[in-house]
Amino acid sequence: MNHRRPFTVFAVLAMATGLAQADTGKLLLTGGVSTIAGSAGGGLTPWAVIGSTATEGEVGFSGYATRAGTQDYSLTGYGVAVGLFDRAELSLARQDFNASPALALNGIAAFGVTPGQHIKMDVVGLKFRVAGDAVLDADSFMPQIAVGIEHKRAHPGSIQSVYNFLGVKNNGNDVYVSATKLFLAQSLLVNATLRSTNANQNGLLGFGSAAPGKNSRSLQPEFSVAYLLRRDLAVGAEYRFKPNNLQALGAAAGLGAGLREDDWKDLFIAWAPSKHLSLTLAYVDLGRIVPGVTQGRRQTGYYLSAQAAF
Repeated sequence: MNHRRPFTVFAVLAMATGLAQADTGKLLLTGGVSTIAGSAGGGLTPWAVIGSTATEGEVGFSGYATRAGTQDYSLTGYGVAVGLFDRAELSLARQDFNASPALALNGIAAFGVTPGQHIKMDVVGLKFRVAGDAVLDADSFMPQIAVGIEHKRAHPGSIQSVYNFLGVKNNGNDVYVSATKLFLAQSLLVNATLRSTNANQNGLLGFGSAAPGKNSRSLQPEFSVAYLLRRDLAVGAEYRFKPNNLQALGAAAGLGAGLREDDWKDLFIAWAPSKHLSLTLAYVDLGRIVPGVTQGRRQTGYYLSAQAAF
């Protein structure tokens, strides 16, 4: 994929927003924000909602930019999405992960990791709503249900030698099903997602593993809850279970739990000053990330995201 293409697509969609058919739009924040993979949902996990302000019979567009930082690492992300008739969503995202601490891996073996190395990853997502309507079914127990797929391709640069050592692939597909339930009377939204994946650290450390029995896919649940303090302001939390494909390989190489992957979690606040703009700020806990410089390698920090939707 051309590295400049996401910027080009974003510019085209920004100029095309005046052509969007969405005139009515959804209730504020009920369409979610943009995940780190570009689809509509929370920050860490997709929801069954379709992005943009478009409702049934309308076409909508959205674009986002994200910045996350922890003790040792940082991630910049940006992307665009198209919502079709509140039924389907196509998203494109680019992640740029500052993996500078990976230079320490040269002390373990002659990997040849260069200073200041970044890992970049492209994500193409497709989501379909298959049942329910989060708003219209708010007075029943029926959730909105969607299925989705994310195709991911990592570009590790000089960290490719580490990928080769781990026996991981540079690309993979995540498949998921999400169920989102909005309780309007209680100002509460809950979501559950079940993901089939073999991605390591969401794909930034490749897909699969050379360790026996760890190269196959696994099912990982993800949960979100959001409470509307008022129509334009929500607070919530997310918990995303992660596969742990690399720990056995690290233990066999004498690294103990050095390659262990932990679950991700966050606490967030989302504000929508208008139906076309939302801002999200979160405290994130990404657990241990190898190699890390911080003692214990535990990575906590902030997540900030802005989304424009039409």
